[in-house]
Amino acid sequence: MKWKQLLLVMGVSALTAVSSAWVYNYFTHSKNGLSIGQTTDGKVPVNYAGFFENAAPGTEVTDFTKAANAAVPAVVHIKTKTPAKRITNQLPNRNRGGGMFDDFFDQFFTYPQMQPEQKASGSGVLISDDGYIVTNNHVISDGGNGVAEEITVTLSNKKTYKAKVIGKDPSSDIAVLKIDGTGFPYLIYGNSDNVKLGQWVLAIGYPLTLETTVTAGIISAKGRSIGINGRQSQTPIESFIQTDAAVNQGNSGGALVTTDGQLIGINSAIYAPTGTYAGYSFAIPVNLAKKIVNDLIKFGDVKRPYLGIMSDNKNVNSTDGAYVGTVAPDGAAAKAGIKKGDIIKKINTVPISSWSELQGTVASLNAGEKVDITYKREGKEYTTSATLKADQGTYQNVAANNLGELLGAELEDADKKMAQRNGAEGGIRIKKINKGGPLSRTRMQEEFVITSINGMTVTSTEELIRALSGLSGGNISLEGFYDGYEGLYRYPVVLSLEEE
Repeated sequence: MKWKQLLLVMGVSALTAVSSAWVYNYFTHSKNGLSIGQTTDGKVPVNYAGFFENAAPGTEVTDFTKAANAAVPAVVHIKTKTPAKRITNQLPNRNRGGGMFDDFFDQFFTYPQMQPEQKASGSGVLISDDGYIVTNNHVISDGGNGVAEEITVTLSNKKTYKAKVIGKDPSSDIAVLKIDGTGFPYLIYGNSDNVKLGQWVLAIGYPLTLETTVTAGIISAKGRSIGINGRQSQTPIESFIQTDAAVNQGNSGGALVTTDGQLIGINSAIYAPTGTYAGYSFAIPVNLAKKIVNDLIKFGDVKRPYLGIMSDNKNVNSTDGAYVGTVAPDGAAAKAGIKKGDIIKKINTVPISSWSELQGTVASLNAGEKVDITYKREGKEYTTSATLKADQGTYQNVAANNLGELLGAELEDADKKMAQRNGAEGGIRIKKINKGGPLSRTRMQEEFVITSINGMTVTSTEELIRALSGLSGGNISLEGFYDGYEGLYRYPVVLSLEEE
């Protein structure tokens, strides 16, 4: 009986094995005999995804040592110092009649502050053997529109130099410094237009007050806009290279280099909900930085080129091209035939997939330069040529009443004499605050005079319109004065920039 049972078990096992092999063969082969995920006779199926065709040749392991050794001596440690200063933010209230209750409430609404001495640390990149250094504007800032009183630069060999500011551009967050001497190590510019997603890069700088630090990552995205430059400029330019190389406070102004040691970006910002590195960092493309640097060295400021168009705010974050909103009638784009609603797809040979990429590409060029523009209109693609201008043009169809609707107020240019009496070049007077509008949700009162938006000076309604047109988000900060009251007053405002 035992032998019969044993033979039965062996028979069932054999049958199961044969059946399993047949089922596997049936379901893992197509009707024409090709295995799923396999090659036949060493040939790749014609409908394969194409990985091998798109992959870079060679299988060598990437070596970072040569690039790191070449770049580290050219990346410097920047330290700044700003002396203590007094800040006043006292809110006048015209609705109070005066008396002991006013004194009580003033304890809550009067803010005399003493800002202590400020010390900061960042990085920079030597770009010439005679001591020119590129860094971020915010690295050398005094916390406002000025620069730190004392700036020192320390090289990787521990030698320290006093630096002077050659020029700065808050819109792109670029600044140029100079130290005395010759024979300094420096980095060679690469071409940031040629960087590719997945490409290895190194971030080099002085994070968290540490000595020279090298981290590696890949290019995660191009043409990113994160709204950070709007804090220091009314006309921010953002077209960042995004990487996953670890970058922290102090890396700002440092180098982003390729594995062959070429400079392709200036590290500028991190995505940091916790205040420290959280996975992504952002660098200013070197093609943009190079144009800014050359202008600052040659002229002391930036000779910015313009197409004469504003973004279509409803599609400002689109990734299939740069959507054109308002077109200045006397601008370069209008002369080239560009109209509202067109979608710009390419400038010369550079593909444009977003408004931020368009900004970055145009900003890297020069006024007077002729460019080819590829755009889509009603589903068809066209190409035209435009000569970039040195001014934005006049946006005649954007009137002050549209601005008033946006802010929820009646506005007019402030009286020049009154502005000068309060230490301002000009401003925008709030005649009336409309109920339910954005300004009515703040503590601002009528007769307030706006003199700056997001820290940048505006002297007229036209300048305020242009400043608002460059924003991609609805959070702004308005600063100004009340005639007859001392000090400046700042109000955060939340508004919608989308068109109806």
